[in-house]
Amino acid sequence: MPLTHANAFSKLDEIADTAMIQLVYVSSLTLASRLNAAIFDEVEAHARDYNEQHGITGTLCYGNGHFLQCMEGEKAKVAALTQRDFSDWRMRLLFLERWLWSPATKKQAAQLSPYLPFAPQYWSAERTEQFLQIIKTFDTPPHIKAAGITYNALGNMVRHIAAPHQAFLVVQGFLSVLLVIGLVLLYL
Repeated sequence: MPLTHANAFSKLDEIADTAMIQLVYVSSLTLASRLNAAIFDEVEAHARDYNEQHGITGTLCYGNGHFLQCMEGEKAKVAALTQRDFSDWRMRLLFLERWLWSPATKKQAAQLSPYLPFAPQYWSAERTEQFLQIIKTFDTPPHIKAAGITYNALGNMVRHIAAPHQAFLVVQGFLSVLLVIGLVLLYL
């Protein structure tokens, strides 16, 4: 039964502690967190152990500065997580930043195009459920290219823009240096 944030916690009181529930929520990274290159590794590493020990499954999707998290498990164990400060809560990740994807992932994840740019904070309960149904069908979750990529979103954005234009940037840099030298010589 889909619940909105307004009635979710009052309805949870009516559900037995041992009942299986699914909790889906959206959160955002602060600018400082976006610049932290280790945040995604930390998120994945810490949640894996905790979730396994407590029988919690789910996914944490990231894109465009936002997380969509789906947690499944016994009500008492999942609800206990909502009592925590989520700024340090961790879980396995699904990256929804296209430039981080490997070529194999791009083919598999083409069906995610209607959900990009990733803005789950504006989705209806039905759209969220459709998204979750799609990612359940993936053979492997969308993952990053393995060759030397950090998770720093700002760094990846710059790399994504600059990499295809390296020759242009080198030529422009060289011409800029010549312009500065020419202006210095002109005014001497």
